[in-house]
Amino acid sequence: MRRTVFTEDHEAFRQTIRTFIDKEVAPGYQEWERAGLVPRDLYFKLGELGVFGIGVPEEYGGAGRRGLKYQAVIQEELARQAVSFGGSSVHSGLCLPYLLAYGTQKQKQRWLPGFVSGRIMTAIAMTEPGAGSDLAGIRTSAKLSDDGTHYTLNGAKTFISGGVLADLVLVVCRTSPAREDDRRAGLTILCVDTTSEGYTVGRKLEKIGLRTSDTAELSFSDVVVPVENRLGTEGEAFSYLTRNLVPERLGCATAGYAQASAALGFARDYVRERQVFGKPVASFQNTKFVLAECATEVEALQAMVDRSLELFETDELSVADAARLKLFSTEVAGRVIDKCLQLHGGYGYMLEYPIARLYADTRVSRIYAGSSEVMKTIIAKDLGL
Repeated sequence: MRRTVFTEDHEAFRQTIRTFIDKEVAPGYQEWERAGLVPRDLYFKLGELGVFGIGVPEEYGGAGRRGLKYQAVIQEELARQAVSFGGSSVHSGLCLPYLLAYGTQKQKQRWLPGFVSGRIMTAIAMTEPGAGSDLAGIRTSAKLSDDGTHYTLNGAKTFISGGVLADLVLVVCRTSPAREDDRRAGLTILCVDTTSEGYTVGRKLEKIGLRTSDTAELSFSDVVVPVENRLGTEGEAFSYLTRNLVPERLGCATAGYAQASAALGFARDYVRERQVFGKPVASFQNTKFVLAECATEVEALQAMVDRSLELFETDELSVADAARLKLFSTEVAGRVIDKCLQLHGGYGYMLEYPIARLYADTRVSRIYAGSSEVMKTIIAKDLGL
């Protein structure tokens, strides 16, 4: 079906991103995967390209674009070569909405110009060893000083994407005990400078996929955080996290579509070239049927994603809508990529083939930003069940 979601500006941007990936990312990508992170100067280059400023207001050096269509273009072009921009998707996709919605004028003036340029890279620290989907179980704590000038932060976080290279980390912590009638109360977001005394980056975690996204353990030992670095109102963090789940899950869905579509392309090209029993793999009925099934699912997913991108721009994409979208997108991506890898035979298991990277990278999408099981719970609740 003909797509109508993107304008000429989006398509011009697509060509810019494609050229950048061809020149600056693809040539050294396997080396970056072995290192487990991208070079720090990649972020400066992305800043110069304007990638980090797309959604930032012009007064802070950005382009002030609304919605996630430009980010969707980036996802599609990255998937096209089965590469990534490291942990920067967290920087621009997850952290920016919090800074824009809850930052004060002074905080925006202090952080956003550096955010746009790549000089200040951000990450968000929610997950703990004992608190994943249940964020109400967060134990990292911060105590306000008697004179009200600063917080003292203690605790630990894990699975923090972008945590190794981050300059500013949005830490979700407990500033007051949970209430008996509301376990979610008492959580606050503090923006922590990673050069602070007592802030420590622990292990860089080894993952089966998303290898260039530096994922780390963080610890805080009596870290002094100025009260001016509190984001929003004390004790209101859980409501902030909930409101930002819609764009986060839409971002997961656009990535899922991009990866499934790319996998279909990789498989189609491979089966046309690969010879088995003296003829192309594409000539077998099973191959045709499998790819026909994949193409149909990808087309359906494309329609759902494109419609959601439009609804998001008019604030009409609900929490339940976003849950349906994330569930469908990530499950379709998993199915399609698995089938496309199977058509590659043994070569599909080799990391030199992009289908293998997609297979490993996509698996976590059914876990982060709310697992598939959590999405089903939200959808069931919306059904009145």
